[in-house]
Amino acid sequence: MRAGKFPIVLDDVVLDFPFHNAGKTTIQKQFLSLFKGNNKKWFRALSGIDLKIKKGSVVGIIGDNGAGKSTLLRVIGGIYKPDRGKITVEGKVILLASLGLGFSNDLPGRDNIYLTGGLIGMSEDEIADKEQEIIDFSGLKEFIDAPLRTYSSGMRARLGFSIACHSKPEILLLDEVFSVGDYEFRRKSKQKILQMVEGETTVVVVSHNIQTLEEICDRIIYIENGKILMSTSKKYAIELYKRK
Repeated sequence: MRAGKFPIVLDDVVLDFPFHNAGKTTIQKQFLSLFKGNNKKWFRALSGIDLKIKKGSVVGIIGDNGAGKSTLLRVIGGIYKPDRGKITVEGKVILLASLGLGFSNDLPGRDNIYLTGGLIGMSEDEIADKEQEIIDFSGLKEFIDAPLRTYSSGMRARLGFSIACHSKPEILLLDEVFSVGDYEFRRKSKQKILQMVEGETTVVVVSHNIQTLEEICDRIIYIENGKILMSTSKKYAIELYKRK
């Protein structure tokens, strides 16, 4: 089924997380806690989220640490199920956090291309066809057969981003990808995102890099304490964030 005009729609979405007590917990206490569900304390991570994201757009999400940015991205990606509300997401979704897509540290970069590509729905033939493009874009040609455990965080991010982009996602969710990697990687990544949008890929980016978001986003959402405070104006969302 082809995605409609708004491939991402959230309607009054609420998500609660339980508080966890710091320190040691005995087996006896864990067992007794099963019968004390009513006493469990909860933290409201997302509250009344209403959001529509247009197909072929680049949307940034900004806010302080702990505001709910990454949580919102994971709800869209299907990692977390909301406690209330409705989510409609149409199309192939790829969620990329800063350090990769579930890589294996013991495998070399080349094998991780096949492992990760398979996990996100690419066939072996598709991966083989895109292998050299992925390697070339990542800039890791001389390191591609080295074990992933020898890679820096920036190298892992470059490989993960390259795999994700070449898997032809309809929806690409990026969590702090621009916080790692060098200037050249960030420049190529921004260009690649804009090319993907021209092909009607929808991109949602969580980042503290306001300058990058201003350059590539059609719209920026400001979130605070699990609530969207501004979602209609890129300019005013940034101004609101900078006042903090």
